[in-house]
Amino acid sequence: MSSEKPSKPAIETEESAIEPDPAFGWNLYAERINGRFAMIGFVALLVLEFFTHQDFFTWVGLR
Repeated sequence: MSSEKPSKPAIETEESAIEPDPAFGWNLYAERINGRFAMIGFVALLVLEFFTHQDFFTWVGLR
C-alpha cells in the first residue's frame, strides 16, 4: 500500500491539430498590409488632386 496518488494524465495537444498560418494567399497579415497600402495610395491620390486641381481621370487621359 503506497501513499502515492495516481497521477492524472497530462493534457497533450497534437501538433497536427495546430496548423500554421499559410505563407501566401488569403491570410490576416496579407489583408492587413494590402489594406494599409490601399489607404496610403488613396490619400496620396487625394493630395495630388488637391494640389494639381486635376482629377484622376484627367491624369489617365479619359477627359
